[in-house]
Amino acid sequence: MCVRLVQANDLDLTLFQFDYDLTFAAFFMNADRTIYGRFGSRSDQKQAEKDISLEGFQKTLAAALDLHKSYPKNKGILAGKQPRPVTMKRPEEYPSLAGKYKPTIDYEGKVAASCLHCHQVREAERLAYRSQNKPIPDAVLYPWPMPSLIGLTLGPQEKAKVIQIAPGSPAARAGFRRADEILLLDGQAIISTADVQWVLQNASADSLKAVVLRGPNSVNLEIALPQDWRVKNDIAWRATTWDLRRMATGGLVLKHDPGTNLALRVDYVGQYNEHAAGKRAGFKKDDVIVQVDGETRPMSESELFRFLLQNKFKGDKVPITVTRGSEKVELALPMQ
Repeated sequence: MCVRLVQANDLDLTLFQFDYDLTFAAFFMNADRTIYGRFGSRSDQKQAEKDISLEGFQKTLAAALDLHKSYPKNKGILAGKQPRPVTMKRPEEYPSLAGKYKPTIDYEGKVAASCLHCHQVREAERLAYRSQNKPIPDAVLYPWPMPSLIGLTLGPQEKAKVIQIAPGSPAARAGFRRADEILLLDGQAIISTADVQWVLQNASADSLKAVVLRGPNSVNLEIALPQDWRVKNDIAWRATTWDLRRMATGGLVLKHDPGTNLALRVDYVGQYNEHAAGKRAGFKKDDVIVQVDGETRPMSESELFRFLLQNKFKGDKVPITVTRGSEKVELALPMQ
């Protein structure tokens, strides 16, 4: 039976846990709510279909049916795929969303305004930490890491087959080879890239055991996760990152200029309301940030979010040094 949900209004967060920045996600489950797998991955703003395909979806569907045929004997390899405990059972329970949405969309009136969008769930979760002056955890700041973060590129036309391995990466050191098909990861049956992301999202140990199909043989591997591996996750493409820019950079969009020192170029300056806080503080397009609160080490925009949102809180003013042409300018960036 196929069921299509088109809004997050009254969404059951105890069951539907997925990457809320997606425009399409699929769940395969038994009638008793046991989840066989998930489908839907994205790593780019403009190329939304770079990581998925109809061919890959078809193969994942077939794999889900195979798991269903073996159910419930295969409960062991499905246990880790089940939803995790949540603080809010419905999006409307988050303080920032409370009282703003009805359980259903107003199709006779303001359709878009009455629709609670999926990305608002992640934004509300972050705001819950921020409003209590608590650091936003890495798993909430950097959600749903792609396999490329540990060195694996999976073919979008396949379930979970390796097409490329980054040299020197955790996957390379673990012994992965091109054309390996991931069967199990952290003891869970893998039928899609999204399933791999689920494992990475919930990883709590410093290593992950994997079983891959290599030719006719099954091979056991173990991936060692480096310290702070998650923070290399580029979240700039995500819709939910726009609210992080409001909190941390006052609406500034920053581009990373690679080098041995901090160099973040202001690519865009927000113009309205709280997204204009950077503008009001004196930042201008093409300013290059070279020091933040005494820090000069190289950081991407995503890494700067972590530094600020885990160490600075609403009302703080962070000293920033920028270069503007040939001069250095000292500014104070307000945290929100």
